[in-house]
Amino acid sequence: MAGVTLLIAAIACIFVFALRPIYGILIFLAAFLWYPTYITVPVGTIDFTLRRIVILALFAKLFIQTDLPLRLKFNWLDKFVILQFLIQILVGITNTQLSMAFLENRGGEFLDSILPYFAIRIIVQNKQQYLTLLKGILIIAAPLAILGLYECIIGVNPVGFFGKYYAWGAPKSAFAPPRAGFHRAKVTFSQPIMYGMFFSMLGPVCAALLKNIRKNKNVYILGIALMCIGVFASVSSGPWLSALFACFFIIFYRYKKYWKVGLLLIVLMFGTLEIISERHFYDEIDRVALSGETAWYRIKLIEVALFEGGMRDHWLTGYGWGVDPGWMKQIYPDRGTMTDMTNQYLSILSGFGLIGLIPFLGVLLIAMKMLINSFKISKNDSNRWLVWCLSGGLFGAVSAILSVSLWDAPLTIFYMMIAFCGIMPTVVKERNIKYIMRNDEYKEVSLITNYS
Repeated sequence: MAGVTLLIAAIACIFVFALRPIYGILIFLAAFLWYPTYITVPVGTIDFTLRRIVILALFAKLFIQTDLPLRLKFNWLDKFVILQFLIQILVGITNTQLSMAFLENRGGEFLDSILPYFAIRIIVQNKQQYLTLLKGILIIAAPLAILGLYECIIGVNPVGFFGKYYAWGAPKSAFAPPRAGFHRAKVTFSQPIMYGMFFSMLGPVCAALLKNIRKNKNVYILGIALMCIGVFASVSSGPWLSALFACFFIIFYRYKKYWKVGLLLIVLMFGTLEIISERHFYDEIDRVALSGETAWYRIKLIEVALFEGGMRDHWLTGYGWGVDPGWMKQIYPDRGTMTDMTNQYLSILSGFGLIGLIPFLGVLLIAMKMLINSFKISKNDSNRWLVWCLSGGLFGAVSAILSVSLWDAPLTIFYMMIAFCGIMPTVVKERNIKYIMRNDEYKEVSLITNYS
């Protein structure tokens, strides 16, 4: 299968070099979303996925054919993204036996998260490009949602034959049982949760098109609906939770001036639940989750790690990369199996301690701050809606990763979303854009040199 992967990679790279950079991003997305990331091209002990080959080609194009990388002005978000990555490496060197596996893992993390982040930061320079990217995402997502719905209802993955080429043995997710009478779709993804997270993270972001596009609006409404179908087809609580939080956030746009009242009502609701319930308010989530047992496990994992001595003597630098903290034994003493780290924050805390987690939280806080600033400087409703939808997607994602550990495609998507936050102040700035009316639709033309 390596030969087929290389052939597809070659075709994708040709398109990347032939098209403008903004379309190069879409080729990159299509390449690793339509083709499984678990199929690799082994080079020695290193596994190159299609995603990693194409992102390298994209950066080669940027440096060879454009001066865009030289024009990038680093902001605090860029610095913290680099800082959190470097700190995790340094901490990993101190608490983990330095090995080729560790270096390969960090190298893979760099290719899967840091480079996609900076691809967005370098290439997307105005609102027109940003909307082009969102339109392309809807086109890429549509067939995945349709195939996922088919798999969800029929129980047959149309591209399931790729599973036998899984690079690291048979994936456990291949045996995910149905829920509520529906099969759990994953299509080209290695796991149903990761499949659903892709739609729940980017669906709310793409909803920004609804107030920024006038022509063929029904097409974009259909695209958003397919995003919702993709979330549903995963039949997984994590993506559903992410989408639910994002939807609540976006719906609140009309009532945003009452945000203090809304926040107070949420606090009162949880406070009341804490008082009248025999359990903590957060324990009640297992009553509404698709799987009560797995929801209970996720809550218990947090309690064990933070409140029941799970991080004792390891708060500063963690247990080390790839080291099992043994929390499963505290949760299920009779099982004694490896801890299923279903929490992105705890995954970082366990491996790299507070020294590794704090910079990651810093990235999130700076991203949120940039969204707030972008909203404040937006001078029209369409731009404010653009910022609000991205904020909703990010809010859903950072909430969901309390019960989901990111890997596969959603890891890349997450860092691309963070990059969206980094470019948003530039996207909504009025001084670089003039508006012209064409075909009953406002289009924007950048007053600066367009390298898209």
